[in-house]
Amino acid sequence: MKWAGLSPLGRTACAIAGWGQPSSCGRVPISEYGPYGYISPSAKICHDDLHLSKACFIGDGVNIYKDRDGGPVSLSEDVHIHRDTTLHTGSGGTIRIDAHTHIQPRCQIVSYQGPITIGKGCEIAPHCGFYSYDHGAVPGIPVRKQQMTSRGGIVVGNEVWLGFGVIVLDGVQIGNDAVVGAGAVVTRSIPENCIAVGNPARVVRQR
Repeated sequence: MKWAGLSPLGRTACAIAGWGQPSSCGRVPISEYGPYGYISPSAKICHDDLHLSKACFIGDGVNIYKDRDGGPVSLSEDVHIHRDTTLHTGSGGTIRIDAHTHIQPRCQIVSYQGPITIGKGCEIAPHCGFYSYDHGAVPGIPVRKQQMTSRGGIVVGNEVWLGFGVIVLDGVQIGNDAVVGAGAVVTRSIPENCIAVGNPARVVRQR
């Protein structure tokens, strides 16, 4: 694993190190032994501004993609990106995920116009979505030709827990230690230490 990384040699080293493991999750401990963690052979890395730290884990089928004018994707120490998750930047968007945060399978983190920042120690359940942009809705113009807009991106604080299928939209801040229940659609900011549920998400009590 000392050769593991984004280069062809690094990808080959990860593939060899992962042989014999029963599942993608079974390879998580391997990530602790390389300078840039573990990258699954089936992960699609189409991003020339991806920054990895020690003990990062990128699982099977993960897609990290940079569109035109997209900004960097930065993953801090011990960030886990599990199976079939997409990280996508374009048109000035950036993604930063801080240390010890785990993104479970089939999430989408798509950053255009505004940045997406997810803090330390967060637990993000499967099928969550983060979108730091919106499309215009000017009459007489086809949707595909509408301008993208942003209200400042998305900021998720430290030690936040998002349940299954939570959607976080542009312009939202979620405070430290907040919990958002499964299936919630977060359209406005949630204070720290609060529990929010529903569509649109609303605070129901403090932790």
